[in-house]
Formats: sequence, structure tokens, C-alpha cells
Amino acid sequence: MTSKRVSTSGNSEDISDSRIVSSRHLVSERCAELSELEYALIMTSNAFNKWMVRCMTAAGESDMGAFDVSLLHHVNHRNRKKKLADICFVLNVEDTHVVNYALKKLAKAGYVISEKVGKELYYSTSEEGKALCMKYREVRETCLIAIQMESGISGPSIGDTAQLLRSISSIYETAARAAASL
Repeated sequence: MTSKRVSTSGNSEDISDSRIVSSRHLVSERCAELSELEYALIMTSNAFNKWMVRCMTAAGESDMGAFDVSLLHHVNHRNRKKKLADICFVLNVEDTHVVNYALKKLAKAGYVISEKVGKELYYSTSEEGKALCMKYREVRETCLIAIQMESGISGPSIGDTAQLLRSISSIYETAARAAASL
């Protein structure tokens, strides 16, 4: 496929390439692959968010957004009580109000309970929340894992990709801090 690469002088030159980018004006000569990755991340993020909502709907809860689903699974993780600050840290969310609002929504639905220990509030999943997470798991096994197994994409390959994405995440975190200081 032929595409155009824009040079720093603003001129474009044809190159033979299979790159798909969302914003050609952002492509850097120093690392065109980063624009390709960003487009893939956008597509993946949207597909993953859609998947989480539809999987949760199939599990029996149709009133959750993608963030609510990921938050419920994190609160349920390892069956340990968690503080708001720790939840925000692990999910990489700076705005504690967003997480707090979602936790209240999950508590109102009966999936999360809070317990005050000293001055700190701890969150955990209720029995109903744990059961919903297990129903989600069943749907995930039936729909997602079956397709992944048929795709030919190996588990180790997925693990390597996950490790790469965590490394790339740290690059974006560092860049975000740099941009905040401008």
C-alpha cells in the first residue's frame, strides 16, 4: 500500500508501507510506528470497552459502562478489601471523584460494599457482586476465549503483547507528566 510520509519541512513523499494511522498530521519521521500504534490502541480500546459492556449485559447486568465493569472486577480481584487511593493507583485514574462516583453506583446496585476502618473506607464485592463477576467469567469463556483459541494467536504471544503495552504505558505516563509541566 502506498502512503505519504510527511517530512519535517512539510513536504510529503510517497513510501511503500502498510501502516494505518488515525492522524497523518501526527506522524513523526523519528517514529512513524507510534502513530500506527496509537490508531491500534484507539481501535482496541473501543472494541474492548464494547466487549466488556456486552459481556456484562450477557451476564445479567445491562446498566454498567466499561469503567464500571473494570472497577467491579478490580474490587473483586483477590477477594481483598481495597482503599480508594489504591484502586485509583492500580487502574491509573487520577480523578478520584470518577472512581468514587462509580463505586457509589456499584454499591447502590448491591455489587460493592464499603467498610470504614479508622478514617479509611475500604471497598469489597458483595456476594451478589462476586456472583456477577463469575457469570461474566462464564460468558467470557464461552465467547471470548473460544474465539481467541480459534484465532491462532497463542497465549505466550498475548502475554508478550501485554508486557509491551505495560512498557508503552510508562512512556505515555512520562510524556503526560512532561506535557503537564509545559
